[in-house]
Amino acid sequence: MIISGSNPAHVQQAADALCAGELLGLPTETVYGLAADASNETAVAKIFQAKGRPSNHPLIVHVASADSVKKFASEVPDFAQKLMVQFWPGPLTLILPRREEMAAAAAGGQNSVGLRCPSHSVALEVLNACAAKGVWGVAAPSANLFGRVSPTSAAHVHSEFGEALLILDGGECEVGIESSIVDCTRGVPVLLRPGQISRTQIEQACGLKLVNPETLSSEAPRASGTLESHYAPTAKVRLMSTADWQKALQALGPHTQNLALWSVQKPAHELMGAGLFWRAMPANATQAAHDLFGVLRDFDARGVRTIWIETPPHTPDWEGVRDRLNRAAA
Repeated sequence: MIISGSNPAHVQQAADALCAGELLGLPTETVYGLAADASNETAVAKIFQAKGRPSNHPLIVHVASADSVKKFASEVPDFAQKLMVQFWPGPLTLILPRREEMAAAAAGGQNSVGLRCPSHSVALEVLNACAAKGVWGVAAPSANLFGRVSPTSAAHVHSEFGEALLILDGGECEVGIESSIVDCTRGVPVLLRPGQISRTQIEQACGLKLVNPETLSSEAPRASGTLESHYAPTAKVRLMSTADWQKALQALGPHTQNLALWSVQKPAHELMGAGLFWRAMPANATQAAHDLFGVLRDFDARGVRTIWIETPPHTPDWEGVRDRLNRAAA
C-alpha cells in the first residue's frame, strides 16, 4: 500500500510500523530502501527473506544524524568524522567498527557496520520519529529482489512487493544510484563502492588519499552492492562503444527484434525499426545516474531480451554509473 510522504500522519504511520517491527518502503535521495528497525533481529530477518538476500550480506543502517552514530559504532576515526561533517546528510556510507551489542544481524555478522544519514526530507522525518521512540537506526537496502534493478520511485517498489508492503511515497529519487561506500575500519579511507560523491571530493574532505581495497593486506569488510553481478534487469545487458553498436545495428538492419538501446547518439532513421526501443542517454553523468535504473526498468517492462548501453566516458564523474553498468552486465 502506498501512502503519501507529504502527509505528517502518514509519516508517523510509517515510523510506527518500523517501531512495531514491520517493513517499510522508504524513500531516500539515492534509491528507495526496504527498511526495518536495525536493532530488531526479527525485523531485519524479514528484509533478508523478502529480498531473497543472503543473511551474511550486510545492510546499511540509516540514522537521523551524526549524533546517532555512537549508538552503533565503537570508534569513529578523525577522517571519518571529517567526512560526516562534509557530506552528511547525503549519499555517503561509512563503514565503522561496530559496537558488539548492536545491529549484528543487519551487519551480516561482521564486527563492522555501514552507517549513513540520508538527505531526503521524508526519510529524515521518519528517522527522527523513530529515534524519538528509541529506534536509533533503520536498516534499509534497496527495495527490490536481491541482485535486481534498484527502485527510484514508489511505483517501482510496489511492482516488486505489491500491496502487502507499506510504502511511503517521497517522489522520484534525486540521485538515482546508491551511496558511495568508504571503509573506515583499517586506519585509512578505502573506497568500496563509488557513487555521486567523487574520489576527489572524498579525499579533499578527509585530507587523505583514498586507498583501493586490493592494495591492503587485510581483507575488506563485506559491503552492500559490491558483488560482481548486481543491479541487473531481466534482459541481458551489453556495454558497447558508439562505433560497435552502430556497426551491430547496421548488420541487423531494420528488422531488429526485442532490442533496447541507451545511447547518447540517436540511431540512424533507417535503423529505427519497430523492434528497437531507443532512449537517449544524457551526456551529463549526474543526470545519467538519475535516469539509469528507471531506464533499465522501462526496457524490462517492454519485454526486450537484450539491452545495449553505450559505454560511459572513463572520467571520474562517471565512475558511479560505470560501476552499476559493469555489475548489471556481469
